[in-house]
Formats: sequence, structure tokens, C-alpha cells
Amino acid sequence: MIFEVSNEKELKKVTKEVISVFGKGFYAFTGEMGAGKTTFIRYLLENLGVTDFEGSPTYAIVQQYYLKESIYHLDCYRLENQAEAFEIGLEELFCESAYFFVEWPEKIESFLPTNIIWVYIRKEDETEKRIIHIAYDNQS
Repeated sequence: MIFEVSNEKELKKVTKEVISVFGKGFYAFTGEMGAGKTTFIRYLLENLGVTDFEGSPTYAIVQQYYLKESIYHLDCYRLENQAEAFEIGLEELFCESAYFFVEWPEKIESFLPTNIIWVYIRKEDETEKRIIHIAYDNQS
């Protein structure tokens, strides 16, 4: 799936479609700083019923939301190495049946599950438009 998004209203529609197509799973977000990963996740969370979005968990690393199903938002930017990811329990956490929205997944490469919904976001410099490419990687 590829989307071109010019504003947040369009982005909100895209996130609604993404959740309806893919549902619960592990979503890995890549894109440079400021591309819109956190904003995309905020709208995904809203579509799932989260009304108290707390922003990106840059310092906490993991933010859990309590609804009918478990939802986790992770920002792995600050992780220094794989050992640090192990110490905070990511390996065990990813065994849960839950929604996972993970920013900077390349920082925890050895902990990634086999079925991943990859969300690649690129910001066009001239227009501020976002190009969003979504791919499902089923390596099981």
C-alpha cells in the first residue's frame, strides 16, 4: 500500500484504513526524524479508542495503553544497544498478543518478531507531503 498525504485529515483516513486492513499486530515505523511517525501512531491509537495519547515515549521507551486489548507504543531511539533492549524486557513483551507500534525498530533488530507491518514514511522537502509505504513481512 502506498499513500501520499498532504495534511493530517488525510493522514487520519489512512490510519483508519490501515487498522481495518491489518488489525492487531506488530507495526514497525521507519523514517527520518520529523517524518511523522509519532503523528501516524497517534491517529492509529485514536482509531483504536485511545483518548489520552501521551506523546512519544522517548524517555520511557514503552508506553502501554489499557483498552479491551493491550496496546504498546515504543520509541527505541534512545536505546544504545541490544543488551539494553533485553534488560528492559522487550523479548518477553513481544510474546504478548497485542498491538505494537514501534518507532526506530532498527535499534532492536534482533528482537523483532517474524510478522511485521512495516510503515515507511518519507517527507518531501518542497511540499511537506508525506509518502507512506506499508508492507507486510510474513517470514514465518
